[in-house]
Amino acid sequence: MIEIYEECVRALQAGRNIVLATVFEAKGSAPRTAGAKMIVRSDGSSMGTVGGGRLEHDAIQAARSLFDSRQSEIHAFELTGTDVAGMDMICGGRGEIWLHFMDAGNANNLEVCRATANVLARREKAWLITAIDNEGLQKKRQYGLIAGDRSVTGFLHMDQSDVNRWVDESEGLSVYTDIIGPQRYLIESIRPGRTAFVFGAGHVSQQVVPLCDNVGFRTVVLDDRAEYACRSRFAQATEIIVMESFEYWSGLTIDAGSFIVILTRGHIHDKTVLAQALRTQAGYIGMIGSRRKRDKIYQALREEGFTQQDIDRVHSPIGMDIGAETPAELAVSIVGELIKVRAEQEKCR
Repeated sequence: MIEIYEECVRALQAGRNIVLATVFEAKGSAPRTAGAKMIVRSDGSSMGTVGGGRLEHDAIQAARSLFDSRQSEIHAFELTGTDVAGMDMICGGRGEIWLHFMDAGNANNLEVCRATANVLARREKAWLITAIDNEGLQKKRQYGLIAGDRSVTGFLHMDQSDVNRWVDESEGLSVYTDIIGPQRYLIESIRPGRTAFVFGAGHVSQQVVPLCDNVGFRTVVLDDRAEYACRSRFAQATEIIVMESFEYWSGLTIDAGSFIVILTRGHIHDKTVLAQALRTQAGYIGMIGSRRKRDKIYQALREEGFTQQDIDRVHSPIGMDIGAETPAELAVSIVGELIKVRAEQEKCR
């Protein structure tokens, strides 16, 4: 998501108009969940995706027409069984896509996109609000970002009670619409991205990190061996940290949105990392290893003063039970569990 808004900022700063497409009101088995985004440029090139196939092709064509009209519009879609078969996809459904024509000459567009990119970079919560009516060219569109403290960046003209209601009602929802008088609004929750801290830079970690990256996790690889924790082995890692020791975590910011994945080269290091992990507020802690090794580590931690409630936070053996054996298979089981836990946590927000 942050890449989309960073590209919006670059384009608008350079004086290039763009169309930002956002899926909402998706029903049935829509090809992408509500909130999927795509930038369309005047030459028809794009960044991001709203589902691929005919849906994406039609959305791009509709978006390109807006560079002449300089209007924004709602693009409705419905995918039939025939459409799905022709797209080589396994999903259908119907919904709407908001095609937001962003005029580079309108300073508000750049201001809001920059603020959204900054919120995503700081991993803060915010709410993006867009008026999605068919207003005329002379009318200034309401478009703004509500921060966690309820302050507003951009142009929004409404009662504070409406702002508070949107914020309160958006918990657990990524995108929804609301109507106030004659105006329909698109409300998008901007949520902190999740970071997977992968301790250990061995063969399993090499398989885990690309998968984590592909499904939307920031990834931080940590090891005490510089020859293992390096860019040549982890090209897709967001960050690589060579630690002095697994015991010292200075400089790491781990919160409830953090996932700790323990894949070190031995049970001694696993225990060291787990003990440190249990002192954090991490939303997920997983440790590789057999049940026999796990139980020995748990017992040692109890003797050091950790409680059963602490131990119950740990997913070990890490990963979903799919009979995985090879590093690649283990990575699938591990990342599958991360996705599952992330989805469960999102429902509770």
